[in-house]
Amino acid sequence: MADFKDLIQSADWKKEKHVPVIDSPDKAKKGEWIKITICVGKEIAHPNTTEHHIRWIAAFFLPDGEKFPYQLGRFEFNSHGESAAGPNMSTVYAHPEAAATFKTDKSGTIFASSYCNIHGLWQSLKKLDIT
Repeated sequence: MADFKDLIQSADWKKEKHVPVIDSPDKAKKGEWIKITICVGKEIAHPNTTEHHIRWIAAFFLPDGEKFPYQLGRFEFNSHGESAAGPNMSTVYAHPEAAATFKTDKSGTIFASSYCNIHGLWQSLKKLDIT
């Protein structure tokens, strides 16, 4: 039986189109609002078709020294060209990119996960230093 953590994949986002890319500052000041943007397919475009698409992105922050992360947001993408006329017949497509803003007094790690309906779960992380 597989463990859930064994199903999560990661790679270099410059070479793999499924990896969520975290754009955020490397450093921030205590109490300062921090904007993060997460997208899938930054360097290599990810297909966005009815048959193959990113369903959601989730963002978490784990402060140093704490056991559990805080969920910053979960963003669903529900338009992939599907319509009553059939697959890829709509002109409406969602792009897998999301933004969130948060503040903290502790350094820690930002985690992003994404789900491709064909290739499963992907994760990336980025360190954030608070001064």
